[in-house]
Amino acid sequence: MAEIERRKVVIVGGGPAGLTAALYAARALLQPLVLEGAIQPGGQLTTTTEVDNFPGYPDGVEGPAMIDDLRKQCTRFGAEIRMSWVEAADLSARPFKLQTDAGLLEAETLIVATGATAKYLGIPGENEYRNKGVSACATCDGFFFKGMEVIVVGGGDTALEEATFLTRFCTKVYVVHRRDSLRASKIMQKRAMDNPKLEFIWNTVVEAVLGDEKTITGARLKNVDSGEVYVKPIQGFFLGIGHQPNTDLFKGVLDMDELGYLKIKGDTSFTNVEGVFAAGDVHDARYRQAITAAGAGCKAAIDAERFLEEHGA
Repeated sequence: MAEIERRKVVIVGGGPAGLTAALYAARALLQPLVLEGAIQPGGQLTTTTEVDNFPGYPDGVEGPAMIDDLRKQCTRFGAEIRMSWVEAADLSARPFKLQTDAGLLEAETLIVATGATAKYLGIPGENEYRNKGVSACATCDGFFFKGMEVIVVGGGDTALEEATFLTRFCTKVYVVHRRDSLRASKIMQKRAMDNPKLEFIWNTVVEAVLGDEKTITGARLKNVDSGEVYVKPIQGFFLGIGHQPNTDLFKGVLDMDELGYLKIKGDTSFTNVEGVFAAGDVHDARYRQAITAAGAGCKAAIDAERFLEEHGA
């Protein structure tokens, strides 16, 4: 019978939150294990070409390069990173039992840093022009669209927040919504309606993102009432239809809100299960930035370290 591997700290997720947690846990001599997962190892940053808003990179850095720097930094102190994923988790008692693709693991503490995935429409051109004009984060990429005209898709608070933010840089922001009314809060609607740089395109869906192979040049739109199809020339295309937290594995075990984001206790990283901590976009639907995810990873590692000390581990 094979011996079951046991770790003091297991971190699920290899983005800024998970890797920062690994860095702090490794420096505390806890020899953490990071399971990166099979879907988008390194998190959303690996799909970002240019990161200009993370401290310490005065000339900017490509997302994958920054993740590689974080990996090197935490492994330097003794963290282990595996390209592995969790298929099932038993959190009913410590040590927690994690069934991975490579076998069974036991963890004295668990840090969940599985992140969130931006929702896309699944239309032609969307993947082809990702980071070439297509983005799901105005806060991250808006600066690069100075003086341009862009489209934001959606009708909720996320879409209007993204669109309003983009008016700082863009000459015109078109909000495309499939209905003739918005789901956003009244205050967000008023703010958007009063903005002279914002224009709404109602009862309309996007059929395709168009481009010249280097960058996008427009979007093919369809009015759902009249059936009219036409091309709208634009230089940027932003998705404002929300994110999906990667928490399916923990449904029914860890407390979540109605959208699936993990709930934490106050200003800590504690979940409802003692010894399980959350870090990054998996619980943060508000900020969703690499720097805030990294900060949350730091908190989770410190909380895990103190938890282990208190429980004699």
